[in-house]
Amino acid sequence: MLDDFVLQTITPVTHDLGGFKVHRTLPNKERTMVGPFLFFDQMGPAHLEIGNGIDVRPHPHINLATVTYLFDGAIDHRDSLGTRQRIEPGAVNLMTAGHGIVHSERSPGDERKAGPALSGIQTWLALPEAQEEMAPGFEHVAKAELPTIAAHGARARIIMGDLWGQRAPTTTYAGTIYADIVLDPGASVPIDAAAEERAVYLAMGEATLEGVPLEPMKLYVLRPGIAATLRSGSGGRAMLAGGDAFRTPRHVWWNFVSSSRERINEAKRAWKAGEFPVVPGDDKEWIPIPEVPNTVSYP
Repeated sequence: MLDDFVLQTITPVTHDLGGFKVHRTLPNKERTMVGPFLFFDQMGPAHLEIGNGIDVRPHPHINLATVTYLFDGAIDHRDSLGTRQRIEPGAVNLMTAGHGIVHSERSPGDERKAGPALSGIQTWLALPEAQEEMAPGFEHVAKAELPTIAAHGARARIIMGDLWGQRAPTTTYAGTIYADIVLDPGASVPIDAAAEERAVYLAMGEATLEGVPLEPMKLYVLRPGIAATLRSGSGGRAMLAGGDAFRTPRHVWWNFVSSSRERINEAKRAWKAGEFPVVPGDDKEWIPIPEVPNTVSYP
C-alpha cells in the first residue's frame, strides 16, 4: 500500500500564466517544507508561439536561494549583482538572495525566433537562520560539472548534495539532496533512506514506487527511514528532493521568505519604496507588489 512508505501526497495548484502553465506543490496547506525545499514549481512543458517568450520582470527575494533546472528550452537570468547568465537543460542556476536581491528571467532572443520551448523545475530553498541575511550571490553549474549515474537504463543527474556515492559541486547551505532521474522502459533506481526528509515528484511519463503507480505532477513525501525502489514500465522522468528537516518554521509571502514575519513586512515596505537594488540593463520595468499574492505560508 502507498501509505506504507508515503507520508503525504501533495496535489499541485495550477496557474495559467498565458501560454504556459505552472504546477505548484509547495508551499501547500498541508505542508510547507521538505528538507530545505519550500517552493516547488513545474514550468510547462509548453511551446510558445513564434516571437513570444517568457518575460518575468525584475522582482525581489530575501532570505532564500532559488534553484532553476530545465528539461527543455533556455532562460536568460539577470540580477542586481550584474549577473547575466543563460541556462539550458541539464545545468543549474543557484541564486542566493540573502539580505536582498532582484532578478529577471526572460526567453533569449534566438529562442523567440523559433517559438521557445519551456519545461523545467524551479525551487526555492530556505536558508538556515544564521545565514538568512548573508551577502547575495549567484552560481551557475554547467551540465558537464554535475555528476551523472547511469546503469541498466536509469540515468540520474545529481543537482545538489550527496547521492549514490557521488556529490554535486553546487553550493548547499543545509543538508540537501536533489536529483533528476530518467528511466527507460523497464529501468529502476533505488531511493535510499539517508536523508531526513525526502519527496519524489513524477514530472512526466510513468513510474511506480514499490510497485504502486505514481500520478504525474504530484509530490510524494516519503516516510523517514524507509528505502524504496522507483521503477518505470514505459519510461518516465522524476525528481528526488529533500534533506535535513528545519527545526524552525519559515514564512512565505509572495517572493519573500524568512523565519521572521517582521522581516517580510520590512521587505514589503522596501520594495514599495524602491529601496532594493536594480538589475543593470533591465531596470525599466518591475513587478509591483501584489495585494493578494499567489504564494503564501500557511499556519
